Parts: sequence; structure tokens; C-alpha cells
Amino acid sequence: MSEEALEDKWSEHGLTEEEYKRLLRILGRQPNYLELALFGVMWSEHCCYKHSKGELRKLPTEAHFVLQGPGENAGIVDVGEGVGVVFKIESHNHPSAIEPYQGAATGVGGIIRDIFTMGARPAAILDSLRFGPLEGHRVKGLLNGVVAGIGGYGNCMGIPNVGGETFFHPAYSGNPLVNAMCVGFVDTNRVFRGRATGPGNLVLLVGSRTGRDGIKGASFASVELSDSDPDKRHNVQVGDPFMEKLVMEATLEILENGLAVGVQDLGAAGLTCSGCEMASRGRSGIALDLDLVPLREDGLLDWEIMLSESQERMLMVVEPGKLDRVRAICDKWDVPCTAIGKVTDDDCFVLRRGQKVLAVVPSVFLTDKAPAYQPPMSEPPSYQPLKKADVGLAGKIQDIPGLLKKLLASPNIASKRWVYEQYDCTVGANTVLAPSGDAAVLRIPGTRKGLAVTCDCNSRFVALDPYWGTAMAVAEAALNVAVTGARPLAITNCLNFGSPENPEVFWQFSKAVDGLAEAARRLGTPITGGNVSFYNEYDGVPVYPTPVIGMVGVMDDVDNRVPHHFRKEGDHVFLVGRSLEEFGGSELHWLLAGRDEGHVPFLNLDFAARLNAFLADCAKLRYLESAHDCSEGGLAVALLESAATLGLGVSLDWADNISPAAALFGETCSRALVSVSPEKLGQFMGYLQDFNLPHTQLGRVAGDGLISVRYNGAGLLHEELKGLLGLWEGALAGMAGI
Repeated sequence: MSEEALEDKWSEHGLTEEEYKRLLRILGRQPNYLELALFGVMWSEHCCYKHSKGELRKLPTEAHFVLQGPGENAGIVDVGEGVGVVFKIESHNHPSAIEPYQGAATGVGGIIRDIFTMGARPAAILDSLRFGPLEGHRVKGLLNGVVAGIGGYGNCMGIPNVGGETFFHPAYSGNPLVNAMCVGFVDTNRVFRGRATGPGNLVLLVGSRTGRDGIKGASFASVELSDSDPDKRHNVQVGDPFMEKLVMEATLEILENGLAVGVQDLGAAGLTCSGCEMASRGRSGIALDLDLVPLREDGLLDWEIMLSESQERMLMVVEPGKLDRVRAICDKWDVPCTAIGKVTDDDCFVLRRGQKVLAVVPSVFLTDKAPAYQPPMSEPPSYQPLKKADVGLAGKIQDIPGLLKKLLASPNIASKRWVYEQYDCTVGANTVLAPSGDAAVLRIPGTRKGLAVTCDCNSRFVALDPYWGTAMAVAEAALNVAVTGARPLAITNCLNFGSPENPEVFWQFSKAVDGLAEAARRLGTPITGGNVSFYNEYDGVPVYPTPVIGMVGVMDDVDNRVPHHFRKEGDHVFLVGRSLEEFGGSELHWLLAGRDEGHVPFLNLDFAARLNAFLADCAKLRYLESAHDCSEGGLAVALLESAATLGLGVSLDWADNISPAAALFGETCSRALVSVSPEKLGQFMGYLQDFNLPHTQLGRVAGDGLISVRYNGAGLLHEELKGLLGLWEGALAGMAGI
């Protein structure tokens, strides 16, 4: 292609004019079309984080138990006894908006590969989903397709889906969010990384053949959505979970036998990203012969081969003397394995066909030395007025039973059983606390330990106050882990925002990262990795800022786990923590006013850390029969969720100085609803005193199937649990029907 023609092509690949001039300076010559495509995809926001990497340096990433922090396929924490927990969360938002089934399915497939690439066997999947209101066929179709895609892929892989969240709001009407998280276990002496080292070592392509699906998927993820999106279906990958299962087993066997030097999955930008990242991490070069790449169809152009995001593919670096053993394992699992290149010592990414050289690019300029920007930022004009808005109306509501029923029928409060029952949550026999509670708990193989896992974000709070809203997401994720009896350990995050080129969006992003960093430091939960997803917009309107927090925690004995539900009649019910007159950003205020406004709830991070430690200690001492976080919908919803599993009721009678609506429906941070047997009451009360935690003895678990509440001497609720459960359990399934 002529120089004049290429002058018109840089924007086609997502490059700015200044980036194109920078490319000319790096190469010292005019790039050819293939080289232009390589730089275009690797300098996309999705691959190089050019707008976010400066902000991400604020995050705490180190601790004595962190074996691998940001920069690899997934993070790893050491939980003792030779076991490492490998975990990561990533987004697949744009593909899911266009092709919900395949977008969600391949999001799950990609995050699973990130885990077994490190040498770990995937143990569980979680997901964080956000959609517009369930009022039209489009959103219902998105919800049904996404849920089916997640379940279809994970179920076929034999990996349990153990938790997550689903939220509905007009802010996501045009651009849904689909974030997938995976955790796995690895021998700490057998951790592998995505590095290409050893000149002369072979580069193998293992797994499916390469086709045209997903070409320019990374670039597609770096632009906002619009009405032209149906034309972008070719950017969405197509998944094959049965092939992924074979690739996973073959890869793990190869790694267990020490036959690979390095390994990386082919995700965003396909061979381009995997090849140059492995070379850059290994401070080496890679030379690939595109004539050797197995193709699914004839006629693929050079740049199509390099940018294809065909799924279920791995790139491995193997010593020549071990090639036959690697091939034997791949043949055993019926997985294609082809040598397509070699590691070199020239620090360059070289592509050729036979003897014809197609592209020569220094790897570091595609990765570490990609552009980095510090975009301008400005506080949105609406920020201060929204904080000052009057949300006191909720506290004046007198119809408590009616309000509770309205909340229970809201899709954000209603049971998500319709979603998680489409997933297999127990396959593998390691799940000991399944979905419906605060966090799932898994057995850690070969030990008595348990691993608690969750993902969480209240994006209403983040929209109203990015700093404190994000800190609250961290605090709630940690509390979700702590109520199961685990000690919060570490974080992975998926930061979903609009365009970073919008100063107001970037202000939100910067403040959110500040809040994330502060909360992670104060709670002792370093960040081991994650994902930034920008350009979540539809026709120029950004989604709510949504920094999803994935959290893992560990307990010394999995038999000490604490369920979220009441277990027997006569147990004492306590609220640990203090309730305040707070309605800003609450589900209650949204239902009453149709707006998100007001001050977000107050958060004391030192108190949150103390509460987490108290709950973990109480579980270890077996003082608790149940423990449940109070969050969306407040204490009333937590009571119903605690009573639902066994159909028990509660009889409560207490006093406080806040309104009845605030006492029952306020969403004050850092509160736990716990039940304690009469035999352990004295010990529990003594421990409360030792920790100096505010608390309220609410009443008792009842066996009559009634929710009975007296507050400040007045009867607020006397409802049959069965009727309330009918509303709560049936609402979402009814709304999701097409």
C-alpha cells in the first residue's frame, strides 16, 4: 500500500494523528499496513491503559502474602500450606451488548484461561451484571442472553458459578456491564507466567484454529456504543467450551510436568498482544511465521491472522527438546499443537511468511512504552447539588408494610434465584456456602482451610460520590467475606467508566481510584490486578461509574463457616453496628422519588476493619449461628433473607432515636445482622465489649413463620413470611420473561 494511502489509514485503526507521528518516529520509516494494525490494537485503551495507568499507580499492591501482583494474567496470594489462590476479574461489556450469549460466554472463557495460564486449576466463577430497567424486549433479551451465556460456558467447563450481583438502572439502558471473575488454586512452587525467555526456544500455538471471529475486538472495546452496533457483530468472539475444557486439561498437564517455559492465553488482540507481551516481559524477541498458523478458513490476510480473537487458544514457549512430550500430551487431549515461531535475542516482534519479512517492531514500544496520558478532569456541575438534595421524605413514610412489599418486588432487592439457578454452583464438590448469601465459601484442596469469594459495588453511591462510593464498595465486599467467618485478604477490580476523554468522567475515575486505594490500605487488602473498562457509553451518555470489587478471604477451618440464614428458634438476634438517619442513594429513595441523590452513607474505615476482625474471630470461636451483611434495602431486607432459607420467623422489639423507616430501610455502612444461641450469649456479649462495638439486641428467632417487629413501643410489622417470600422470590423471574 502506498505512503499516500497509508496516510488515510491511521484513524481506521484507532490511532490519533499525534500517535501516528509518534509511530513514524519510533520506526524511523513509514509503517506498512500490518505494522499499522499492530500499533493500532496495542495502543488501544483496552490493551495499553493509556489513560488509566498513571492513576493505577496509586493503588497498594504489595504484602508479604502477595505472590503475584498486577502485570501478569492474574494475581496470586499465598494462603499457606503450599497453596496459592489465583484470581482475576475482567469485563466483556461491548461484546455482550451486541451478542449477549456469545459476549458473556467468551467473557467467562477468557477469564478462565487467565487462571489456568498461571498453572492453577479454576475452582469457581462469579459475575457482576448491570442492565437497564426490565421494561422492554431489548433489555429482557440482553438479560436472558447474558445469563444463558454465562451458564452455558461455565456449566460445560464443569466450573461452579458461586456468586455475583445483578443490578438494574436506566444508567445501563444502552450499555450493559458484564464482568466475570474466576478463582483457582495453584501449588506455590508451580506458578507459571507469561514470559518468553531462552533464545531458540519454540513458540507453540495450542488450541483452536484461527478464524475471522473477534477481529479488532480490542479496538471495538475502546470506543463507545451507538446505533450502528449491530454492524459490529463480527467483532464478537465465538466460544466453544468443550474445546476450552480440552485445552485447559492439556495446558495444566503440560505445566504440571514442567514442560513449558512460559504460557499466555490469546485474548484481546490475539496473537499480537500475547506475542509482544510475552516478549516484553521476558526482555526478549519473538519471530512468528504466519504460514504456520493453523487457519479455520482460507484467505485470511496477515493482519487478520494477527488480530483475530478466535477463542480457546494458548501461546506456549517450550524448549526444543521437550516438544515431543508436549505434542504427546496435546494428542492425548485431542488438542492441536503447532510450532509457529521462536524466541530471539533481538527484543523485536518479527512477523514473516516463510522467508518474506512482513513486520519488524521493537516489542517494548507495543507494550511498556505505549502512549500514556493524563487527561484533564473537572468536577461535574451536578455533584454538589445532588449531595445537598433533600432525601428526608423517606423518613416520614408511615406505611411500613406497604413499603417493605414494594422493596421486595424491586428487581434490585428481589431474590436473584432465577439467575443463579441457571448456573451449576456445586460441581466439583468444593462449594460449601453457595449463592444466596453474602459470599460463597470453597474448600481449599489439601487443607482444612476455606476461601470466601465475592464481588460487589453499589454504583448509585459511586455516582453520587466516587471517592466514598468506591471505598464503600471495598468495605462491603470485605464485610461480605467477614460475615462468613473469613479474614478479608486481597482485591481484584474491574473499573467500568465512560470515556476518559470526558473531563467529568475522568474526574470520577480519579476519585474512585483514590477511594479504592485508601480503603484497600486501611482494610489491609492489597490489589493484585484487575481491569479498566472505559468507553462504556451509548450515544455519548456514560454509564454510572461502576468499580466492581472482587474480594477473597481465608478461614483456617472451613467447618467454622457461618451461613447467612437463621438456623433455629430461640436464638438471639443482634445488629452489630449503628444505624443512622441516612437515605442518600438508597433503593428506598429511588422507589419513592425516582432519582439518585443525597449524601451517601457515612463510612468509618477503622470501624469497618474492627467489625471484620470481630466477625472472623467470632466464627473461629463458634459464637455465631448466622451472620448477614445489611446493605441494599436495609435491616428489613436482611431479616427476610435471613429467615427465608428455613422458613423461620423473627420476633423483634427494640428502641432507637431514628425514624422507623431509617431503622428498617436505611443503608448505613458496616452493619451485620447476627444470631447467637442462648448457650453462647454470655461469651458473645463479653466479646462485643472487648471489641467496643456498638450493638443492639433486637429480639429472637421465632418458629411461627412471622416477621414481627416492634420499634419504640409501636408495632411496625406483623406479616407472614410466606407471603413476603412470594413477592421476593417471584419478582425477577416475572419481569425477565419475554
